Amino acid sequence: MSIGNNIKALREERKLTQDQVAEALGISFQAVSSWERDEYKPDTEKLIKLAELFDVSVSAIAEEKRNTFKTRDTIYDWEHMKTYVKTSARNYKLANTLKAMDFAVAAHEGQNRKRSSTPYIYHPLNLACHALSMDIIEDEIIAACLLHDVIEDCNCKYEDLPVNDETKELIKLLTCEKTTDDNRQEIISAYYQKIEKNPKAALVKCMDRCNNLTTMSWGLSRERIYRMIRETEEYYPPLIKAIKNTTEYNNAAWLLKYQIESMLDIYKRLM
Repeated sequence: MSIGNNIKALREERKLTQDQVAEALGISFQAVSSWERDEYKPDTEKLIKLAELFDVSVSAIAEEKRNTFKTRDTIYDWEHMKTYVKTSARNYKLANTLKAMDFAVAAHEGQNRKRSSTPYIYHPLNLACHALSMDIIEDEIIAACLLHDVIEDCNCKYEDLPVNDETKELIKLLTCEKTTDDNRQEIISAYYQKIEKNPKAALVKCMDRCNNLTTMSWGLSRERIYRMIRETEEYYPPLIKAIKNTTEYNNAAWLLKYQIESMLDIYKRLM
């Protein structure tokens, strides 16, 4: 695809008219039209403004794409993951996990992942499957994976959760209060410091970040992606250290560190 085709495709994807793009850039709609017809190419300043408007990298506009790839929002079917987690919970007698599963599915009903039609429950199920795949067969951890977002996102109360006190404590640690631009740094810093003191909470939080990193390319704005990268680099090394210092989680620490840091490196190169 040519630069003009890239501009047109991005404009139409965001449901913008040529007039709206022109107004945002302070130019005439004829200029936008000439770009899309490949009669002229935008200069560097206009390329940067287009990238900001479309919330993409400059290269997404400027590079002539000879090959395109099909993408997908999910890899596994969430119903199959639910069956897998439930079967594992029955086999290993994980009572809290079984209760948490039904509660989480009901609590997240009707919710989708950002900018996606993917049911939100896909996310906590990913965490539960991630833990099981690392041979972490601990009832409280798997249950916390399933319930880690229900307080923040579903208007649930701690006393309503059908799990034991240890699981509730993990969920409290993993629940972050709402922030503003003024208090975000203070609240986030305190939030991660509390999680760092509990290796099980650190495990769930790192798995949560792994899954969020895999979806942020289409689920977050460019500005939020930058913030996610900076936040991950600042706050996650101490969590990995806390996991590594717990003997039974050594293997998980190695894998989580590899997953997080490799994804960060890929994003930095592409951004």
